[in-house]
Amino acid sequence: MRLFYLFILVNYFFSCEKKEKPNIILIMTDDQGWGQTGYYNHPVLKTPNLDDMAKNGIRFDRFYASAPVCSPTRASVLTGRSNDRTGVLTHGYALRTQEKTIAQALKKAGYSTGHFGKWHLNGLRGPGVPILKDDNHNPGKFGFDHWFSTTNFFDVNPLMSDNGKFIDFKGSSSKVIFNEALKFIDKNNSDNTPFFVVIWDGSPHDPWTANEDDKSVFKDLDNESQNHYGELVAFDRNLGKFRKLIREKGISENTIIWFCSDNGGLKGIYPSTVGGLRGNKGSVWEGGLRVPAIIEWPSMIKHKVTDFPASTMDIFPTIADIIGLSKSEMIFPIDGISLLPMFNSNIDKREVHIPFRFNNTGALIDNDFKLVATSLNEMQFELYDLEIDPKESNNIATANPHLFEKLKDKYLEWNLSVNNSVNGKDYPENMVLEQPKPHFWMQDARYEPYLKEFSKRPEYENRIKRGY
Repeated sequence: MRLFYLFILVNYFFSCEKKEKPNIILIMTDDQGWGQTGYYNHPVLKTPNLDDMAKNGIRFDRFYASAPVCSPTRASVLTGRSNDRTGVLTHGYALRTQEKTIAQALKKAGYSTGHFGKWHLNGLRGPGVPILKDDNHNPGKFGFDHWFSTTNFFDVNPLMSDNGKFIDFKGSSSKVIFNEALKFIDKNNSDNTPFFVVIWDGSPHDPWTANEDDKSVFKDLDNESQNHYGELVAFDRNLGKFRKLIREKGISENTIIWFCSDNGGLKGIYPSTVGGLRGNKGSVWEGGLRVPAIIEWPSMIKHKVTDFPASTMDIFPTIADIIGLSKSEMIFPIDGISLLPMFNSNIDKREVHIPFRFNNTGALIDNDFKLVATSLNEMQFELYDLEIDPKESNNIATANPHLFEKLKDKYLEWNLSVNNSVNGKDYPENMVLEQPKPHFWMQDARYEPYLKEFSKRPEYENRIKRGY
């Protein structure tokens, strides 16, 4: 089957008149839960453009963020590694400069690389502010030629950083970054240069602010839920405009668009954000880790819906496989796998487990079975069969002692390897070089000259007064 697929792939590339490398676009929302799409029959939210994308590509019904919060998942996208290996233990941690990223690898392979939106990998906490040009953990330091970015979540009328230059914009977060990404795409398309574009939106993360039209259909909900869902309406609309323009430019056939969210859905938003799953953002239950995901590549992918378990750690290995990147472009161990073989083949079983570690908890996905570490310190584990119990309500560890012990041993072995990574054993230096510690930007001396002006902006005013 592998040889058959490789034959199809090789035949495709040699049949193209221009033998072009595929353009690659990664799109990620911020705090969109697994249940928050129209194609999952959400009771109030309609997402016609995500639904259309799902009808034209691969819809993953079991796709996982590598962690139940934002920064760690973003680190996994860029590296193909579990977040703790990269030093991004939780939100606001900096990605180690010793890591190798997909942007760096594609840049070497001739791609023009751009980042648009939320970064959150430079050690700064608090609402998103423009990233400073001399920040030694800005997107440019990790392989992005052009970056139009903020440190963290951002909302309507954002203040952005265009490679270090502060620019004030009007409009929703998704409208602004999709428009700027299109400018970048236009330039590279004119130059006949393949592009790698990362679009990380700030929606639907708090503070929720939607325009009246977008939230009007949710008038029976509480105010926060109205605005939260209104932000998703705006994202879906702008995604639709973006995909339409990609088609009109004549580049959609050979453009990969990979969409997902960065973690599970939120508590306190109604109706439910997680589609009936257990847990929410911050937990390693399905509701905290499972997210909506779609891959669209018209010239190579036929529509299908799959239960094949996959994760954000698979993004780098998959793209590396498609482009033919050398293994030397990655830091090992890699925790993800290439999904290329299952693009147009019905592969039911995943041969490599999907591991998670977050604070004192963890999990291991073995196809339909999921081992959950409710406390690593106290060695407390549970086992679930997700095929018959997707809500994780029946711990089957006692009834399946052999499988339980096998998966627990596998997890503990992996956990030890992560400890080695945390201590820098994966790097040529055999140690971790100095990295910034997580802190709030309003307590950072580099941002002190901007505090007076920032305090006039509603998204920063209260945070500056509080100092966090």
